[in-house]
Amino acid sequence: MKKRSRISTLGTGAFTILGLVYIAPILIVLMNSFKKKVYINKEPFTLPAEKTWNGLENYLTAIDKYELLSAVGWTVFITVGSVLVILVCTSMCAWYITRVKTKFTKILYLLCVFSMVVPFQMVMFTLSLVADRTRLNTPWGIIIIYLGFGAGLAVFMFCGFVKSIPLEIEEAALIDGCTPLRTFFSVVLPIMKPTYISVGILETMWIWNDFLLPYLVLDLNKYKTISIAIQYMKGSYGRVDMGAIMAALILAVIPVIIFYLSCQKHIIKGVAAGAVKG
Repeated sequence: MKKRSRISTLGTGAFTILGLVYIAPILIVLMNSFKKKVYINKEPFTLPAEKTWNGLENYLTAIDKYELLSAVGWTVFITVGSVLVILVCTSMCAWYITRVKTKFTKILYLLCVFSMVVPFQMVMFTLSLVADRTRLNTPWGIIIIYLGFGAGLAVFMFCGFVKSIPLEIEEAALIDGCTPLRTFFSVVLPIMKPTYISVGILETMWIWNDFLLPYLVLDLNKYKTISIAIQYMKGSYGRVDMGAIMAALILAVIPVIIFYLSCQKHIIKGVAAGAVKG
């Protein structure tokens, strides 16, 4: 018993240290976001003091001078729109692939899985050209592009969960007069809630923090996401407004952290949930 308690204590201590290592960079950025620009480079690891305190000036600079609120608005629109489209389209596709056994569905599944293997760098230049010619270089058009890139992982995860759903539930719904669409939205979709949340978190964190795809596709004279706006805070000749960048990073990270913490309990609660309850 003593050996087990020692092992558990060592394990807890190791996880605590590991957690602090991961949290430390965020805390350092948070501290420096309230400092004057001069002291961010000189004293990056010290707490803000009376001499170094800059209040909310860095946040106001990031919002007013660099139009961060506009970037946040476009990022929210692109992220929410893309995630909703990915969840609805890929879950229906996975349900169809799993329930309809044909050569077409097998090929479709293999193509979705294969898309996860292809590196983005292989298609980024062609993608940029096609997006410009087809006028997908807008916040509305990029949602379609994100659907294409996010479909592989989402279909793979949804297919694995749909296989665990008893077919008798869907057959009972069809006998009661439900159409296939109503069966999916009224019966299958509620059962798939744990996977919806898991896929939603993964896709949200990817799209919210993505830099390269919006940078290549969007018309940057009209639309900028948070990642691009932060990059543009670096001026010419190597001039960098570190205070505004630190404040912008905090504003960019906070929504993702809140979203993850609010959904985490649903993931833990429903990861091992079966299709039939009670």
